[in-house]
Amino acid sequence: MSDSSSPKNSSKENGSTPKTNPENVHQETVFPASLPVLPLSDLVVFPFMVAPLLITSKASTQLIDEVVANNRLLALVLQKNPETEDPNVKDLHTHGCIARVLKMLKFPDESVRVLVQGLKRVKLTGLESHEPFIRARIEPMEDRVEQNIEVEALTRNASKVFQQIISLSPNLPDELKVALFNMEDPSKLTDLIATNLNLPLADKQKFLETTDVKERLKNLASFLQKELDVLQLGSEIQNRVSSALSKNQREYFLREQLRQIQKELGDGEGSGGDVKELRERIEKAGLPEEAHKTAIKELDRLGAIPMASAEYSVSRTYLDWIIGMPWSVSTEDNLDISRARKILDADHYGLQKVKERILEHLAILKLKRDKKGPILCFVGPPGVGKTSLGKSIARALGRKFVRISLGGVRDEAEIRGHRRTYIGALPGRIIQGLRKSESNNPVFMLDEIDKVGSDFRGDPSSALLEVLDPAQNTTFSDHYLELPFDLSHVLFITTANWLDTVPPALRDRMEVIELPGYTEQEKLRIGAKYLVPRQREEHGLTPRQVRIPGATLKRLISQYTREAGVRNLEREVASLYRKAGRRIVEGKASQLTLKPGDLDSYLGPRKFFADSAERISEPGIAIGLAWTPAGGEILFIEAALVKGKGNLILTGSLGEVMQESAQAAFSYVKSHARSLKIDVEMFEKHDVHIHIPAGAAPKDGPSAGVTLAVVLASLFTGRKVRPYMAMTGEISLRGKVLPVGGVKEKTLAAARSGIKMILLPEKNKRDLEEVPAEIRRKLKFTPITTVSEALKLALS
Repeated sequence: MSDSSSPKNSSKENGSTPKTNPENVHQETVFPASLPVLPLSDLVVFPFMVAPLLITSKASTQLIDEVVANNRLLALVLQKNPETEDPNVKDLHTHGCIARVLKMLKFPDESVRVLVQGLKRVKLTGLESHEPFIRARIEPMEDRVEQNIEVEALTRNASKVFQQIISLSPNLPDELKVALFNMEDPSKLTDLIATNLNLPLADKQKFLETTDVKERLKNLASFLQKELDVLQLGSEIQNRVSSALSKNQREYFLREQLRQIQKELGDGEGSGGDVKELRERIEKAGLPEEAHKTAIKELDRLGAIPMASAEYSVSRTYLDWIIGMPWSVSTEDNLDISRARKILDADHYGLQKVKERILEHLAILKLKRDKKGPILCFVGPPGVGKTSLGKSIARALGRKFVRISLGGVRDEAEIRGHRRTYIGALPGRIIQGLRKSESNNPVFMLDEIDKVGSDFRGDPSSALLEVLDPAQNTTFSDHYLELPFDLSHVLFITTANWLDTVPPALRDRMEVIELPGYTEQEKLRIGAKYLVPRQREEHGLTPRQVRIPGATLKRLISQYTREAGVRNLEREVASLYRKAGRRIVEGKASQLTLKPGDLDSYLGPRKFFADSAERISEPGIAIGLAWTPAGGEILFIEAALVKGKGNLILTGSLGEVMQESAQAAFSYVKSHARSLKIDVEMFEKHDVHIHIPAGAAPKDGPSAGVTLAVVLASLFTGRKVRPYMAMTGEISLRGKVLPVGGVKEKTLAAARSGIKMILLPEKNKRDLEEVPAEIRRKLKFTPITTVSEALKLALS
């Protein structure tokens, strides 16, 4: 592209407009046979015209340096295509203007600004050289002037009309009138008018190539009359409405003025660059009827708004959002069930319930192509693969994947968007995600739905009710778009660590699929098949350089991690590879096999111990099982007798429900004191203190009822609880044992801690089907229906 800047841009930079100075032009009587040629992209220079140019390319800078060092003469020629970066002679017009460099200034950014003055029309007759810049042979051109009445009449008319234009146009200085009045040469007059008249580059080039002054005057007459008519029309509009103009009517006046000018020029309201482009995009977008109607209405409104107005950008942005939405764009589902199964199995170990549900959905889609997408909710502890499973599902279906995190979201507008009346308004995250995916049927993951909050800005959970309801989301309306969008083809997947914080109405709309924690054997397989190869590749190592045998991985799982998922396990594996990689880089070893005994030197001493047996050392201690959002845990519940008046003291950050369970257990033991052979006076002369260690961690729930009753019975009877035994279950005052939840998570926690026997409610036997077979073989499960059964089994 040319290095020159247009006169208008130059006037902004230099504080002056291009000038014509016929009185001070020193014309060369003899010009060289060849001259350097400077291509111009957006400017036509006429004889006697003075204009500033901006030079940025190295070739053009070198040209200017040589010209200034010699006779200061060069040829200025317009490019045929302004976008051409490195033009040659074929890319230039054949006619230009010989010019002299009057001034040159160099700037620190290596750009050069020069002031040039046109001298004479010139024709390029042949290329002399192309490197380092274009040098061409030239032929100066003389104007043909016929001194007759017609030429004189045309000259006077052009001068008169242009003086009227100067009077009406605010962009032309009054000094031009003086120059016109004192100019008798018709050739110079046409060049002066063509320089200052707002003409397209092609017409200016045509004027430059025309040496017949009479023809130039004839062509100039039509352009002058059209420009005068436009300016007069604008003046008439201003005069017509100025009498009724007020502060509130000013915006209307500006729009009406622009519309009348466009109409007079034949451009019309809808043929502007932006409006024309937007109309074509609207027709190609395949919008629904209502959206198409709204888009056309907004487009017509946009055509009447000036581009400088702030409202223009608001309206343009709104149209871009409407057009950019994937109203009718869908990705084709890959319904090959065997392929989908292979992808899911390759990405994740286990999780059979989730995989079966996705394959069932694929099968139904194959039977009924317009089947609405399900709303799935993956619930499980951190690190079990809920989020990554969403990506695998999208890959198996052949759909786009969109994920947004709802953790900490408290503003309803994050879901439904903002009203367009607000500055900086945007659609909600649902609409933004769909536009980003460029598909109306992606796999859309709403992560951490259990961590959505609410405050004075609204309740995002309530806004999600419409999104996650297949009966309503066919016409989901965002506050920004205010148009119904069909979400029924989207496969929504939500994730949560637990459902207690999810509102019941929202929970009811989702199909909950639980993802429990992994057993030690499952972690071993996941580590060997997925984590170790992935971390090895991320650290740039090969299997020959570093090996982690299964025994090492097993010790790493049992002694260095204690979690339901595998996130910490992956961190420890990464730590092993980092330390091994450093040894290899330092030259201490070329190949390493990390044995179980090496973990102490790499990761430090073991972090976790299975200490459940040695903690049961005296009466008044028992092991309970608890469920947490991070998986199952074991609880050591302790009780002690102190002198007092029969009060019950509870510590350990217990919630209201657990405190009530302790009261119920205490009442049960007191009411059955005779059958348990407990001296009643002990209740009257002693206070009972129940404590659950890890006092900083909040604990709640009714499932510790059985354990509390056993602890109190053990304390008052002096009989120890059997070691390696844990228990769970809610109790009633009559001594009934009621079912509880989270059996699988509690069972996995017991297995990790070395428990060998579990007492659980009779009605929870059906939940043991979800417990992995290897855990069922490792543990002994004893169902109970009453507290008395638990006491017989638990107390030695």
